[in-house]
Amino acid sequence: MRDTIIKIFDIMIWVLGALVAIGGLIGGIIMLAQGEVVGLAMIIGGILYAIVIMALFFISIGIYKNTKETAEHLAKLASR
Repeated sequence: MRDTIIKIFDIMIWVLGALVAIGGLIGGIIMLAQGEVVGLAMIIGGILYAIVIMALFFISIGIYKNTKETAEHLAKLASR
């Protein structure tokens, strides 16, 4: 059950990151079409923001997986 939730969370992170990146891209293109040079910064900033948010979520999933593996190994050592 926990693994299923983690897998679903993993998929949700990819979808959220893609939506944030696409939103920053579309917002930047709209601003560039209106003649605003800030639109370029919006495109770059939106993509960087999506990368950073996704990285933080993936770090938390990695910590969960490492903790789980450590607990399994310690349980195996304790049973010896």
